[in-house]
Amino acid sequence: MQPTILIIGRIGQVGWELRRTLGPLGRLVCVDYPEIDLTDGGSIRKWVQETRPGIVVNAAAYTAVDKAETETERCMQINGTAPGILAEEAKKVDALLVHYSTDYVYDGTKTTPYVEDDQPNPLGAYGRCKLAGDQAVQQSGVQHLIFRLCWVYGARGLNFMLTMMRLAREREKLRIVGDQYGCPTWSRMIAETTALALKQVIPAADKSGFTGAYHLAATGCTSWHGFASSIIGLMPEEGKKCKQIDKISTSEYPLPAKRPAYSVLCCEKLERTFGLKLPDWEESLKEVLEKI
Repeated sequence: MQPTILIIGRIGQVGWELRRTLGPLGRLVCVDYPEIDLTDGGSIRKWVQETRPGIVVNAAAYTAVDKAETETERCMQINGTAPGILAEEAKKVDALLVHYSTDYVYDGTKTTPYVEDDQPNPLGAYGRCKLAGDQAVQQSGVQHLIFRLCWVYGARGLNFMLTMMRLAREREKLRIVGDQYGCPTWSRMIAETTALALKQVIPAADKSGFTGAYHLAATGCTSWHGFASSIIGLMPEEGKKCKQIDKISTSEYPLPAKRPAYSVLCCEKLERTFGLKLPDWEESLKEVLEKI
């Protein structure tokens, strides 16, 4: 018998894709704000208790990195407290919890890709709140998969790729940060990898061997400048104004929240455990842009 899968965050970049990829694995119940309010513990408990899912997938988050510096309490409610409540409720109904985290839990001082055992040290409120959520899930005792993501983009929602495409149609010259490095990861690849991992976890009588945190990101890495250059280079010429993309330093583009200078993720644990490896980021980018 297929499990009921409760997807929280159904209209987000990853949640939208999960509705397609998880459909064959169970009966989907998909919710988002205002149906569920992650700042309200009662709302969270009600959905889990009434749905009684076999799997809870939390694809919802507060993602306004700069605004989090001033809306810290709200960010903590959604990213830090809510995952802990979800974990407690999932444990009560013996459900597996899938939770998405971020590369921003690291401080970016390494020069080699981060592994899951590296010490988190977030630089801003957003990263601190996400780390609090991770720790709440881990300490709850629920069976869980925490997937730490990096530089998520896709054909929907608010993301760097869509912003660059809009700006390239409006301006002849862009100035993009070139000293921050990460792994641009397509939301569809995240959803497909999640589904492939769950196909292995669902039939397992003992799921404890899968429980833990995993890095889930595209192969390869680039800077924001490199990412922008590839996006704009792959865009059709018709309607494109941008002819020049200047590389600038982080200090030349100050923002309220500090970002890690290097948040490249090593995904060898994901490959060892599930035999899954995402394509190179440039391959995925080409595929996305062909579909738009």
